[in-house]
Amino acid sequence: MVGYKVLRGPPRIKILEAAGSIADGRVKILRDEASRVEAIVGSSLGDRSYRVVLSIAGPKAVMASSDDNGTRFRGYIGYPIVAVMMLKGLLPRDPVVEEALRGVQWRVLNERFKSYERVLEEVFKSVESRLGRGVVERVKAYMGRVEAELSSYKVYLVEGL
Repeated sequence: MVGYKVLRGPPRIKILEAAGSIADGRVKILRDEASRVEAIVGSSLGDRSYRVVLSIAGPKAVMASSDDNGTRFRGYIGYPIVAVMMLKGLLPRDPVVEEALRGVQWRVLNERFKSYERVLEEVFKSVESRLGRGVVERVKAYMGRVEAELSSYKVYLVEGL
């Protein structure tokens, strides 16, 4: 679509953050129509919320608006958009993975480790200690599936959608 900025794929960790936000019940769908959905997504600490609007423009094209930092300032598909795409059925979901990521305080980990790779390591360690190595492998496989599916989309940033 001419004149609209195409958002980049998110850092892989944002896929897990999106799944965790669903498990935590932090995604509230305000309006859901056939080709348009509006939602509010709360942060992992509950002190922030993000407004997301998606409009499906074609089979693999989505017009999106979100006021999260990744989308607004870094030019990638932020976890609030990913979460709404999951709930809308555009991206795969896995209830085992979602449950494994329930309660993760993403912002605390991001600020503590200042590296998405280190945060992933910590999350995987936590999941393994609670649920076993098999669930960690399932989480990793799921992250890859969602990343591959998300890369098949063109997500266009549209301010004030």
